[in-house]
Amino acid sequence: MSRMMNQAAVTMNQIQNKLDVIGNNIANNNTTGYKNRQVEFSSLLSQQINNLNTPENAEGRLTPDGIRVGAGAGLGAIHLNQLQGSLIETDRTLDAALTEENTFFQVNRVENGQEETVYTRDGSFFLSPQEGGVLALTTSDGHPVIGQGGPIEIQDGFDAVEFNDQGQLIVTRGDEQAAEAELAIVEAVRPSALEAEGDNFFSVTAEADIEEIMQVYNGEGSVIHAQALEQSNVDLSQAMTDMTAAQRLYQFNSRSISMGDQMLGLVNTIRS
Repeated sequence: MSRMMNQAAVTMNQIQNKLDVIGNNIANNNTTGYKNRQVEFSSLLSQQINNLNTPENAEGRLTPDGIRVGAGAGLGAIHLNQLQGSLIETDRTLDAALTEENTFFQVNRVENGQEETVYTRDGSFFLSPQEGGVLALTTSDGHPVIGQGGPIEIQDGFDAVEFNDQGQLIVTRGDEQAAEAELAIVEAVRPSALEAEGDNFFSVTAEADIEEIMQVYNGEGSVIHAQALEQSNVDLSQAMTDMTAAQRLYQFNSRSISMGDQMLGLVNTIRS
């Protein structure tokens, strides 16, 4: 196969990965707290061809001697766009939207018998009954939400419950109100080190030092917008534009392979 066809085939494979990322962004346009993924490309290995044998030919040349022939483009990195999404009022007392970028709720997830802490921007919480008349604050999938003293649990028999702007769970019992729990909100000081997982969660790899990536949020002022949810920060019009451009680029590289095949056919015809 010719060099041109190799370059096009390699690049097509990487463009398909970009289309997958864009498609995932579009599919999660209405997912609460979803963060847009952005793709960066980089050149793969290149070969230096020295085609200047006479030193006089290089006089006045501004670029390095020779020709650098690449092997196509590769997926360099997938970055998370941590910009704040728009907030929508829900009037639901257990909904909470984070108002600062790079801040997360902590969730205790048990998977395959392994317990781990994961992070999310989705603040649509629920109260799930437990033994002994206790209610646990959980995500929509039933994963316990972590507070300052561990998983948040309150005793049943209250009249009302709501969050304040500091992340405290205010419980009303009769004529008395008290903060019976507080969300353990953390801040990602190195958000690029977070790994996106399913169910709108982020995690820190076991090999990484979690203290260098996550820390307790110590910001001043309100950190929670109560009775609201953060929407996805996906720009749908931009995502559709990027998808169209990627599809055109995919078609261009596909056409390059077809043209290369036709040229080889012509060469073989001439030789025969």
